[in-house]
Amino acid sequence: MRREDAVLERIAAIVGRRTIPPGEVHVGDDAAVLAPIVGETLVSTDVAVLGVHLDPELFPLEDLGYKAVASAVSDLAAMGGRPRAAVVAVSSPPGTDLEELHRGIADAAAMTNCPIVGGDLTRARDVSVAVTVIGETPGRGSVLRSGAQPGDTILVTGPLGRSSAGLRRRRGGAPLDDALVVAHRRPWPRLAEGIAARHAEVNAMMDLSDGLGLDLHRLANASRVGFVLTHLPIADGATEDEALGGGEDYELVMTTKDPARLQAIFFSRGLRAPIEIGLVVKDVTTRTWRGEPLDALGWQHEL
Repeated sequence: MRREDAVLERIAAIVGRRTIPPGEVHVGDDAAVLAPIVGETLVSTDVAVLGVHLDPELFPLEDLGYKAVASAVSDLAAMGGRPRAAVVAVSSPPGTDLEELHRGIADAAAMTNCPIVGGDLTRARDVSVAVTVIGETPGRGSVLRSGAQPGDTILVTGPLGRSSAGLRRRRGGAPLDDALVVAHRRPWPRLAEGIAARHAEVNAMMDLSDGLGLDLHRLANASRVGFVLTHLPIADGATEDEALGGGEDYELVMTTKDPARLQAIFFSRGLRAPIEIGLVVKDVTTRTWRGEPLDALGWQHEL
């Protein structure tokens, strides 16, 4: 039987930062202490469950921790925000390799510059990781999904379907270091792209966590508009169905009246050029791909 304090000490050594900003308190106290937020405060929570969000027969446990943090941070990217901190609560049955799990959490925290400042452990029947992230949007403020306007150009930050294709390839026996498999197990939140889009004053934005075919409907519902999808950028090795409804790409979809300005700001920051995929229209019932109605294709939980 492992003592809780000993386990927490090892986890703190894995996820804790060596350099903590003056005046802040991270892992180890009853609550974290952060310096004042700049601009608006962003808060988002995601839960990742082993066997639901990750197949334990195909992927190592550390990937669950990584994906839990990366997906939560992606919600900040979708608002044009930058991360400040995260707290992580882990539930697991006895015998779970908590150090392996937290190595994945630490990898995602380091990659996204989002320090883990606290959390909790408890016993449970299944392994789950609940991540709450705190972010900030200095200046103009956060970008919402509800601001799309008729006449806007719709763009995405990259080709779609890589994550879904990676899961398919892994199920078919591809190794963990296969490029598409890596895209599934180690997604990259588009933080720099989200900040650039906010500075370009895009009208609406969200991340593509559940598939373009579903998330584009969500953006249109929030903005009370329709859309005409004219181009689908399919990643190499992916299918059209995976690009439309595969999910977990974590690319950003944006709408703007001035796509040239958006492209110029991305270029000036050394970012990959966003790809135009369609137009926003006034009629909320118009939601088409190749001239035909586009169903809300994507991944949804069974609740």
